[in-house]
Amino acid sequence: MSLGLPDPGRWDDLTVRLVSGAAMAAIGIAAILVGGVWFQMLAVFVTAIMVWELWMMIRPEVPTTGALLAAGVASVLSGLLVSDRTMLWVFMLIVPIVGAVVLKTERKTFFLFALGIQLAGWGLVVFREDYGPLWLLWLILVVVATDVFGYFVGRAVGGPKFWPAVSPKKTWSGTAAGWASAAVVGALFLTFTDAGFDIVWISAMLSLASQMGDIAESALKRRMHVKDSSALIPGHGGLFDRFDGLLGASLFMLFVALVVDVPGVAF
Repeated sequence: MSLGLPDPGRWDDLTVRLVSGAAMAAIGIAAILVGGVWFQMLAVFVTAIMVWELWMMIRPEVPTTGALLAAGVASVLSGLLVSDRTMLWVFMLIVPIVGAVVLKTERKTFFLFALGIQLAGWGLVVFREDYGPLWLLWLILVVVATDVFGYFVGRAVGGPKFWPAVSPKKTWSGTAAGWASAAVVGALFLTFTDAGFDIVWISAMLSLASQMGDIAESALKRRMHVKDSSALIPGHGGLFDRFDGLLGASLFMLFVALVVDVPGVAF
């Protein structure tokens, strides 16, 4: 007879997730702190792999084409990181267009996701260059807090689903916990930076953008009938699975830059 207690099986993957997450965090934090070419190349690598995973979800029977497109992404972004940013749109459209032309189905899907992934990866590099490691760490901490607290609270509390047709595991309890934890991160940064109080609600908005990135990738996986984008990371699936929230947050920051003309980030 069930007593309504949380299912212990819900936590079966926790150890693997924690170990893999810690390893990724160590690499990421080191690259962010060092900056320069080290962070740039990490961003290029991760972005290229995510485009490869995108292709493999759509056309897994043609892996060579996916690898070539990933190499194209790496070449384009490597050049953009040291060249005139005004050429951003022209060169970033190459891989999405080529992939969409080669595909017989899901052309719009590939085009939009490939372009979004590249823009997000480029945005993170520019954010690091223009504002330094502290504020990039803030952005990442908001995403991590959203993911971690959403995961634990969602699994422990459960309750009504946030968007069951797209992401059946997400609950309103976990979603709200993500917003609250992000706001707390923003409030903590008030204590040792010169940021205004707006950082609190901006953090919550970043949290929502992060969740929308996660949901967008969940919708893509359901559409492609796959569980994970790949099996590269034990307990996490692929890089796309792990960084979908960060992609959403990065795109949100770029959108904000378009609206308010943030120096160095607007394009």
